[in-house]
Amino acid sequence: MTTTATKPGRDLSISGISKTFGTFKAVKDVSIDIKSGEFLTMLGPSGSGKTTLLMMIAGFVQPDRGGIHLGGQPITHLPPEARNFGMVFQGYALFPHLSVFDNVAFPLKVRRRPRAEIEEKVKAALDLVKLTTQSQRLPRQLSGGQQQRVALARALVFTPHLLLLDEPLSALDKKLRAELQEELKRLHRKLGLSFIYVTHDQDEALSMSDRIVVMSDGRLVEQGTPLELYDRPRTAFVADFLGKSNFVRGRVESHVEGGFVFSGGGARFMQQIRDAKPDIGSGVTVALRPEKLSILAPGAESDNRLSGVVREWNYFGSEFRILVDTPSCGPISVALPAWNAGVSPEVGQSLELGWSAGAGMEVQEA
Repeated sequence: MTTTATKPGRDLSISGISKTFGTFKAVKDVSIDIKSGEFLTMLGPSGSGKTTLLMMIAGFVQPDRGGIHLGGQPITHLPPEARNFGMVFQGYALFPHLSVFDNVAFPLKVRRRPRAEIEEKVKAALDLVKLTTQSQRLPRQLSGGQQQRVALARALVFTPHLLLLDEPLSALDKKLRAELQEELKRLHRKLGLSFIYVTHDQDEALSMSDRIVVMSDGRLVEQGTPLELYDRPRTAFVADFLGKSNFVRGRVESHVEGGFVFSGGGARFMQQIRDAKPDIGSGVTVALRPEKLSILAPGAESDNRLSGVVREWNYFGSEFRILVDTPSCGPISVALPAWNAGVSPEVGQSLELGWSAGAGMEVQEA
């Protein structure tokens, strides 16, 4: 007889999980430990393996190798219904012929809970997502955001061990998506459940997560807090996928106190040491976020300087985004706060860019 998984509030451990479909290796030897109450986001481009990994956690897909443990107990071969995990999909997956109340009540009815308990728990779940007054409506009478709130209430009504969310906001417009991001963060704080969230949206991952796991080609590339991965990525892939980066490449010329000097494209640059000193003569790649560059006034001092010409620019209300062609490093993107940019960009305009030795991040190429 199949038993349910263990009680809520337990850590989830994924060890050496792999999955192949035919000749396609969807997930390759991935290991992640997820703490109880953590908001963990699996981020990556399409085809990176993040949804397949989520489906293995949910029990809908069986791994070829590796194991999954909840609270130290193996659940790798438990069916989905025995794991007691809540699941929210991109497409809502609501029953169109059932009212909001009956959609939310469905998991409890399947579990044959008493009528009074169903009434109480559905009301509490609808209160949680602020849909009490919509309980008798059909899904087609609701907005997309309201339908996703119903899906959330249904996933939470039976007190799951943790909540799995597969790109739940990608079908919504930008404003509504931002509102529901805040709603999900509020629910996470209130409930204290582990949330495992899949997305390809970098801003979503940065704004919502306690920790981000970045995946590419079925592998776990890097993991860390949003601040760690944005400010101190270790790979060029993460530096460019999570946000936007320029890459300055060259060879180490010399060591200086707290840093090193490297040359590339006929120019010389200074970079702070991140971990160990790179060997003199070795190749280096430094990632540089567009917002960490400035446009230098004549005579201004800077650790690093780079001359170029404006190829194109865009105004986004809060900032200018400028693409500058440089003879030494090719196209360089710059993001400047519009209110005090100190420049009105024009195509063909000559500029001198500057950045501090600590602004760049030495990263590993793939």
